[in-house]
Amino acid sequence: MQIGPYKLANNLVLAPMAGVTDRPFRQLCKQLGAGMAVSEMVSSNSLLWGSAKTKRRADHDGEVEPRNVQIMGADPKLMADAARYNVDNGAQIIDINMGCPAKKVCNVSAGSALLRDEDLVRRILEAVVSAVPEVPVTLKFRTGWDREHKNGVTIARIAENVGIQSLAVHGRTRADGYSGEAEYDTIAAIKASVRIPVIANGDITTPQKAKQVLDYTGADGLMIGRAAQGRPWIFRDIQHYLTTGELLPEPSAQEVRDILLGHLNNLYAFYGEYTGVRMARKHISWYSKGQRHGAAFRQEVNRVEGAAQQLQMVRDFFDRIINGEELAA
Repeated sequence: MQIGPYKLANNLVLAPMAGVTDRPFRQLCKQLGAGMAVSEMVSSNSLLWGSAKTKRRADHDGEVEPRNVQIMGADPKLMADAARYNVDNGAQIIDINMGCPAKKVCNVSAGSALLRDEDLVRRILEAVVSAVPEVPVTLKFRTGWDREHKNGVTIARIAENVGIQSLAVHGRTRADGYSGEAEYDTIAAIKASVRIPVIANGDITTPQKAKQVLDYTGADGLMIGRAAQGRPWIFRDIQHYLTTGELLPEPSAQEVRDILLGHLNNLYAFYGEYTGVRMARKHISWYSKGQRHGAAFRQEVNRVEGAAQQLQMVRDFFDRIINGEELAA
């Protein structure tokens, strides 16, 4: 799959997720098979650009290209300014968020709330494409505002007409949030209506499901979000299955331990010890999910304040599994 001048290693993309897809996680997923990873969304509010949080979100130092930054907002001029700012700071692809269903985003008429106003969608997309002609601009959106107002095909055509270079479509409406099951009929209809690459997103949790969604929608690629939490090797698993038709064995407890320990050390280096320890807690919870006595372990490790103790507790937990003292549930 190719986006602008960037030919991706494969057609598997890590979805942008607030509080999750920081540089350490993006790098890890790329190492484990993701062809591209999208940053956490950066607000178009310039008052926030100087904050430590926003600077970290736009930090791509040493990251495998292409560097893809997602921006969020509802004002065409501010979105254009945000695109220019991020390109000036190293972004090689600008992604526009019209998919986030979070209330704090939609309450300011951004994210998937924009799908209600097709003219505003067009003006935002035109403004951003015009602001950064040197880089590809992409769009992530949902199938519509609610199930009675699925305008995904219309949005896709607007996007293609103004110069958007690829689309990522989550198979739910804004009103659905993350409830129920994603549907792929609308994604298939979008793919049939445009010539630019279409990436299918939503409930892609296994290699078999990945193939089913690709076959059903005709999509050019797949975007994986929540299924990669605690399972960054899912990209490797899917790529292998799509290539060979064979399933890879689950990673050993030793490999999971080593991946997690490396991930934690990168979090400490990126955030510093205090914030790194706190950011690590959710990742430790995801990696340990499904392990026997995992709940008790999580209660203990979440009370730890220091990096050395957190690392040691994670190492001890997985070593007990490796040594046969604990068995997967």
